[in-house]
Amino acid sequence: MTPHDPTGPLHGSAPRLPRAPEITEAECRRCGTLIAGLDGRYACGVCGWVNDHSEGHRPLPHADEDPDRPRGRAARSAKNRQVRGAGTTPLPGSGAPPYPC
Repeated sequence: MTPHDPTGPLHGSAPRLPRAPEITEAECRRCGTLIAGLDGRYACGVCGWVNDHSEGHRPLPHADEDPDRPRGRAARSAKNRQVRGAGTTPLPGSGAPPYPC
């Protein structure tokens, strides 16, 4: 055991971080192109073939496990307000151009 071992006694009560996905390689089942994917989930950029998500090497995480997921309606509304307020729309009749300079 090392001081940085997440299973050691100092880290026993800390939340477990998700394991990083592994980059895996395989041949496309449709055209034979060598493709790379994450944890056994592939999409071929040549012919468009995609394997089913259930064929991956481990289960997909649930939405609740995503640290970047917006939480509830208030979070989505705040994000929408930020996007809408980002532009510079002049008031009608102000004489300013309708685009940022």
